[in-house]
Amino acid sequence: MIRLLGDLGGTNARFALSVDGGPPQEERKLPVADHSGVVEAAHTYLAGRAADEAVFAVATPVRGDHIAFTNNNWRFSIREAEAALALRRLTVINDFVAQAASIPALSGGDLRPLKPGEPHPGQPSLVIGPGTGLGVAFIQPEPGGPRILPSEGGHISFAPQDALQAEILASLRAEHGHVSAERLVSGPGLLALGRFLVAKRGSAFRCDRPEDVARGAEQGDAACAEAVRLFCSILGATAGSLALALLTGGGVYVMGGLCRNLGPLLDPAALLDGFHAKGRFETVLRPIPVIQVVRPHTGLVGAAAFRTGLT
Repeated sequence: MIRLLGDLGGTNARFALSVDGGPPQEERKLPVADHSGVVEAAHTYLAGRAADEAVFAVATPVRGDHIAFTNNNWRFSIREAEAALALRRLTVINDFVAQAASIPALSGGDLRPLKPGEPHPGQPSLVIGPGTGLGVAFIQPEPGGPRILPSEGGHISFAPQDALQAEILASLRAEHGHVSAERLVSGPGLLALGRFLVAKRGSAFRCDRPEDVARGAEQGDAACAEAVRLFCSILGATAGSLALALLTGGGVYVMGGLCRNLGPLLDPAALLDGFHAKGRFETVLRPIPVIQVVRPHTGLVGAAAFRTGLT
């Protein structure tokens, strides 16, 4: 049985194949902007090959047959795409359901502990990852195997932790109205932080892309370095709030290419300071381990591992 795997984000669509339940193989990344829709991108990847079924992980809520992406212009009907690709079954899941489904399939070399802890085996785990947006899901242990709980936690309202963050919130509110956590904890969020701090600190460094902020930090620009630290702190604070919301004593997993590509710029101290800074409830968060997933393409791993027919 051949399963077509798709990890479909705001910027890129990653495809692979899984044979008889095996791990992803023949992985390929296609830019979303180069294709009119998911069916066309899948046909490009398949290049005339056939698949029996498919699991597509999409960067948007999955509510019924119609899929509309949050951060790109792709739209499709699940049943129409299933027919167009001649599949017995097309299963569509949230992209962070796939990320969470990958966790049991990962090994020691895929994981970088940011903070040791004492995971509680009966409590949920949090999976969080900034990219084009901010993905969130939870893993709930159950007797028959873990249950993945989808979430749109990336769209909770951003809560500033100090006067500087309140100033940033006011600036972003003038542009966007409602300011979600995703507006700061994402690639565009890193860019927004970089631009704000470059202007505020009087830096001459030019930031046109999120990568420019990281490059500025690497080259010693103080404003860009401050933006990266602040990004890490806000990521930690957001993760801490979500960990309290569901008491995720099973652990916190930080996913995705943005944090992975920051490399040594990712500041665990800033992240953990933000994570723990919950006043009286800091003691609830202290025992929870925080782990960075450093393996790439975990969305495809999760799409291969996902048990179709489950919710």
